[in-house]
Amino acid sequence: MAYVFVAFLALFLGAVAGLLQVLQRTGVIELPAGIGYYQLLTAHGVLLALGLTTYFIIGFFFAGVAKTLGGQLTEPVRRLGWAGFWVMTVGTALVTYAIVMNRATVLYTFYAPLQASPEFYIGLALLVVGTWLSGAGIFLQYRHWKQVTGQKLSPLFAYMAVVTYLIWIIATLAVAAEVLFRLIPWSFGWVEKINVELSRTLFWFFGHPLVYFWLLAAYAAWYVVIPKIIGGKVFSDALARLAFALFIIHSIPVGFHHQLLEPGISHNSKLLQVFMTLMVVIPSLMTAFSVAGSFELAGRAKGAKGLFGWVKVLPWKDVRFFAPFVGMLFFIPGGAGGIINTSHQLNTVVHNTLWVTGHFHLTVGTAAVLTYFGVAYWLVPYLAGRTLTPGVNRLGIVQTVLWAIGMLCMSGAMHFVGLLGEPRRTAFTTYGDHPVVQSWEPFRALMAIGGAFLFVAAMLMVALVLYMMFAAPKGQTEFPLAETSEDAQPTPAVFERWPLWVGVLAVLIVIAYGKPILDLIQHAPPGSPGYKLW
Repeated sequence: MAYVFVAFLALFLGAVAGLLQVLQRTGVIELPAGIGYYQLLTAHGVLLALGLTTYFIIGFFFAGVAKTLGGQLTEPVRRLGWAGFWVMTVGTALVTYAIVMNRATVLYTFYAPLQASPEFYIGLALLVVGTWLSGAGIFLQYRHWKQVTGQKLSPLFAYMAVVTYLIWIIATLAVAAEVLFRLIPWSFGWVEKINVELSRTLFWFFGHPLVYFWLLAAYAAWYVVIPKIIGGKVFSDALARLAFALFIIHSIPVGFHHQLLEPGISHNSKLLQVFMTLMVVIPSLMTAFSVAGSFELAGRAKGAKGLFGWVKVLPWKDVRFFAPFVGMLFFIPGGAGGIINTSHQLNTVVHNTLWVTGHFHLTVGTAAVLTYFGVAYWLVPYLAGRTLTPGVNRLGIVQTVLWAIGMLCMSGAMHFVGLLGEPRRTAFTTYGDHPVVQSWEPFRALMAIGGAFLFVAAMLMVALVLYMMFAAPKGQTEFPLAETSEDAQPTPAVFERWPLWVGVLAVLIVIAYGKPILDLIQHAPPGSPGYKLW
């Protein structure tokens, strides 16, 4: 509950920053003196992309692991969970303080040579260490359950939680090394200059796997929770585990597709990681097939006839299903946009334009976040010992529709105006009333409208979560976990042979990153001092 509470506190603060940012970005308002556009942009990205997502995922996983691996957390696991929470929260407070004081206006990606104050980087380090403590708790609960039961296969939800956290911990090793050994000494002035390309490479070693950390938590809900809510079963336990196992080996050696237009990295290295990125499409398509299969099985079990008759009997008025389903729909164009971003030729057209920002908001801000919202409508009452009332359910449908309309307007406009050349990471400007820029104006207006819708939806969501936490009628709420279909094939035990999957991943990481990182160290440029431009 503590993790979930902080997650929605981050949503509140990040949404306020986002509204002010988009209104200034589109020329609707001028920010008050003392508040900078890039300061708001940094706050919006850090609070939502790191705060909301990470806190919610950990709370969701702790609840699910407790439910599936013994019924409650062991005392050592609880201590690790609380230790992780407080270390993360201290780190988040330091990061937020640095941003509010305008001492960390380096944007969400905190790229060198933009330089923040030391407390920003120290806060990031504490945030990462806190997540490691929480992950250690989840792994310890998993190991305890295995020792007590002697089972070769863990429950599906627990397996997915372990896989997701395994990816997170391996990916964060690089960003932890960047922050501890590069950025903190540089920000204190102990080191005069920094290797910019190496710093960016270490960030993107973490930066794109972070996307799968967000998405795999949503996938866990799609695979295991949604089938129960709609009265169905998991289509295939084995297929679900295979998809997650493929994410282990394919999700990390992919960061160079964010650096396709950067010098200092060989074309062969970029090509290899582009290929690896495209391989991630396979488990995503497997997920789409499996989830749709669960939907159809549930519908036909209720007597649905015809090719698509099962669609009509899905519980469209249940926000626990409706919100994640809308997120799934938005993930279709979001995933297609990701393939465009990964292609070298197409990426040259959209690189560093608002197209990229629009894509990011479709995948994380809609597919993942709307799924989290759908989970919150039953997870918060479950944890608080309360119930989801019909009124909250109806307001939740309204909140989902508002969010979808806002994201359709804002993200859609970002995609189109990105194709017309409007850059990302820039405050409002008319570029001297250039005719090309004048063609952007209708899309900027649509972005402002979309941002307003999103802000209203975010505030409604925060209000509903607080009501479910503290004011909803007391009662028992189910933690919905679906059983596997009787017709599904047995699940091979190989999916939980962790040394095998981690070993394959280690080999791929060495192949994908070994030579490029050595080259960046051996043939390092002179380096750059830090710049504080805002």
